[in-house]
Amino acid sequence: MHVEGTILRGRAFEPVEGRVVVEGGDVVAVEETTTDSDAIVCPAFVNAHTHIGDSIAKEAGAGLSLDELVAPPDGLKHRLLRAASADEKIEAMRRSLRFMERSGTAATVEFREGGVEGVAAIREALDGLDIEATVLGRETTAAMAEADGFGASGARDDDFAERRAATREAGKPFGIHAGERDPHDLTPALDLDPTFLVHVVHPEPEHLDRIEREGVPVVVCPRSNLVTGVGSPPIADLLDRTTVALGTDNVMLNSPSMFREMEFASKVGSVDAADVLRMATVNGADLVGLNCGLIEPGRAAKLLVLDGDSDNLAGARDPVRAVVRRAGVDDVERVIL
Repeated sequence: MHVEGTILRGRAFEPVEGRVVVEGGDVVAVEETTTDSDAIVCPAFVNAHTHIGDSIAKEAGAGLSLDELVAPPDGLKHRLLRAASADEKIEAMRRSLRFMERSGTAATVEFREGGVEGVAAIREALDGLDIEATVLGRETTAAMAEADGFGASGARDDDFAERRAATREAGKPFGIHAGERDPHDLTPALDLDPTFLVHVVHPEPEHLDRIEREGVPVVVCPRSNLVTGVGSPPIADLLDRTTVALGTDNVMLNSPSMFREMEFASKVGSVDAADVLRMATVNGADLVGLNCGLIEPGRAAKLLVLDGDSDNLAGARDPVRAVVRRAGVDDVERVIL
């Protein structure tokens, strides 16, 4: 098969007119040629940080603080999750995953509450869908063993040394929230030698130096940080130091739309559009070892095809900037996963 249009090729997202040739589920060539297509073809997204379990409670808890909303074990999210039935949670997650798939997300990195049962629940929610999930179990070593890795809540109030050691022994990724409301848990989080950090809204110079020196990637979730009132991550400073990926965080707080997250990160963070598109695609893929996120030979053919002649995108002079700052779900013509 092949897909024609303006192809955002390679890591630089160079716009070329032509076709993507796909065989056996992989990109085998990007051929430059004249086409009649108005489509813009870009890599499908990798959402590098989600909590989709709280899809049962969208827009709940207006006006609550970060701790009141999501802090374990008794934040609003956790109380609502405990009160919901397994079937309710699975169906709500499935609906969020369907939306993510339809809006161009190929894969997500999910911090999965609920221990072993929570891991089983998202596996059931994923059944029959094409979107992939790297599931990071939480709370227990047993959840990590059933999942693809471990997702820690943060080093402020918990000692994760034992679970970190078990995750390392299993050869799985270990992600941890850090620096979300203040800088005080960044050093203990870095001491755990994590695979990646999430949020990093309040790094001090010594934290940035250490992140750069130790090559620790960071996932930022700027819309979530705005909603919870903790501030804005220094995306440009982080990009100067390390690999930065983009996530949408809690479905309770924000739609899991990477279009919305990219636009917000680009405009509020004053970040170059190509950097933001890398944050939304290949950087998230590289974070957990996925072979997608770019359109180049040898990569998995997970593609997002946008209607470049939609009322929203017609007349765009810079396709990369248009995808990042202007495109939305209504512009999606086709998702190939």
